[in-house]
Amino acid sequence: MSDISLAGKPMIECEGLTKQFGSLTAVDGVSFSVPFRSIFGFLGPNGSGKSTVIRMLCGILEPSAGRARVAGIDVVADPARIKGRIGYMSQKFSLYDELMARENLVFYSKLYGLSGAALRQRCDELIAMTHLEPYLARRAALLSGGWRQRLAMACALVHRPEVLFLDEPTAGIDPVARRELWDMLFELSSAGMTLFVTTHYMDEAERCSLVGYIHMSKLIVCGAPDDLKRLDEVNPSGTRRLDVTCDHVTVGMQAVRRLPGVRTTTIFGQSMHMLVEDSLREDLIHDALRQVGITSADIRPMGPSLEDVFVTLTTDRAGLQP
Repeated sequence: MSDISLAGKPMIECEGLTKQFGSLTAVDGVSFSVPFRSIFGFLGPNGSGKSTVIRMLCGILEPSAGRARVAGIDVVADPARIKGRIGYMSQKFSLYDELMARENLVFYSKLYGLSGAALRQRCDELIAMTHLEPYLARRAALLSGGWRQRLAMACALVHRPEVLFLDEPTAGIDPVARRELWDMLFELSSAGMTLFVTTHYMDEAERCSLVGYIHMSKLIVCGAPDDLKRLDEVNPSGTRRLDVTCDHVTVGMQAVRRLPGVRTTTIFGQSMHMLVEDSLREDLIHDALRQVGITSADIRPMGPSLEDVFVTLTTDRAGLQP
């Protein structure tokens, strides 16, 4: 799948990558490196520059400044050569709705120069991998979101790319389809493919080898999820994080957030995730909850989540209170 000579080397490299549209700076000095066979999760709000970064790395947009290499190829000097080494699955699943699922797959195979027995063999491999057999004779327009996603991925893989870019591939699909997609991504990674995935889902980011977070066109942080959770900014000196589970959690949050020593409080299901100063005693939390009629609460220490990482770094840089 991948050139074995690239093993151990970065498959994606950016240095000061910048894109301007007139007076608008869509991507501002972004630098990161993605090793061979990694799954890189790229996160950020809508309009932060994620898709623009992908389009530059795919040779679709020319950078205004900076450098980038994908699979050892300079994206500015030789963008045409990149296209044979990468796959790209866009947010809109670039399928031909009037064609049957199999016809889409054959069409994309022919675009990449496959024909005859080689085309049939590759299509059979991809159909088996994505389990598309029951839907091959169905028009792409009539497929559900999850099955359209599988077909789009198969089409992006026909030429055995070394790097696969997936722009929010799980947006709008059900949880089962999301999990099945990630199972396929892990299989591709284990086979030697490098994956670049944009997502809004924190649980998906946790599954990545590396994650980068872009906000207002600038890359705020990049690293392995566990390393990011250990950053000093995310774990201020003299504080600890608590998971507080109780009934009527929204009422409880209003009660405890007024306590001296409470830095932040956020609801997750039936729990509150709190960042508090070490001086805050747990019995004071219980007292505050009892005052609003909550007589039982389970308080446990916890570590920061990736969401905590991104919220903390974003608010710190914006000079806001979380």
